[in-house]
Amino acid sequence: MTVKEAINSAMDEEITRDSRVFLIGEEVAQYNGAYKVSKDLWAKHGSNRIWDTPITEAGFTGIAAGASLGGLKPICEFMTFNFAMQSIDHIVNSTAKIRYMSGGKIHGSIVFRGINGPAAGVAAQHSQCFASWYSSVPGLIVLSPYDPEDARGLLKAAIREDEPVVFLENEIMYNKKFDVSETILDKDFVLPIGKAKIMRQGKDITIVAHSRMVGVSLEAAEELAKKGIQAEVINLRTLKPLDTETIINSVKKTNRIVSVEDGWPHGGIGAEICALMMESEAFDYLDAPLERLTSADVPAPYAKSLEDIFTPRAVNVVNACLRVCNK
Repeated sequence: MTVKEAINSAMDEEITRDSRVFLIGEEVAQYNGAYKVSKDLWAKHGSNRIWDTPITEAGFTGIAAGASLGGLKPICEFMTFNFAMQSIDHIVNSTAKIRYMSGGKIHGSIVFRGINGPAAGVAAQHSQCFASWYSSVPGLIVLSPYDPEDARGLLKAAIREDEPVVFLENEIMYNKKFDVSETILDKDFVLPIGKAKIMRQGKDITIVAHSRMVGVSLEAAEELAKKGIQAEVINLRTLKPLDTETIINSVKKTNRIVSVEDGWPHGGIGAEICALMMESEAFDYLDAPLERLTSADVPAPYAKSLEDIFTPRAVNVVNACLRVCNK
């Protein structure tokens, strides 16, 4: 199953399961979605459940926010989260804060989903990672899936959740194919929000990543194993609330940590993990400073020669781990 198919099947099953759930966004219906993520959903569920909209993010996000406050459960798709900057007022002010500002009397269930982070050949205005942006907002749950297991289990959990959820997908991962078990294909397969997954056990160093960088980290761990270093790779899955317990317990075991992300460095997810290491009992177990790997602190380049070195690669993760391990 590909990641794209996992997202499609999760939406299909949840729309079937709950009459309050509907998908809204640009080209999601008759065109089957810009990336074909909503393929065949309009043909199966019709226009009452799959809503095509004009190219006006502020407009359809406002409709979705209002629908959620009225008791429906919209899945609001952005062709890319870069376009969600046109509607960030609705995401932050109309949904994330409304329970607090109404004294708990008003709240809505809504999922904002779409591609996030650097892709391929789409340049600066279509390559931004919004993980740390939305993770900084009280009232938002932020999820970042890596594989079909994450995509199905977390999206189903997000749709069933009573709070606003930002679901950050990755275009490069859409067509990646993974083996999946029958358990993952079950219509009621749901992953817990706020719980990370240890993708690879290790004893020498912890590598923490999310989304596409999980795969890069696993590739690096294979290379490190050839050098006699056993890396533990953690897939964060949930960025807000962060599973601090899994990270801290891993560092207590390995005594070293590297964070990997494809967002910018300043105020990023890695910076939050750095703070966690300083502010928790993990600090007493560190044998070396944490090292962060991020995208370069520049707008994403269009030239392929520069784009190839803009985001962390496996060799960068390997070298960072060797430095932290004093090798």
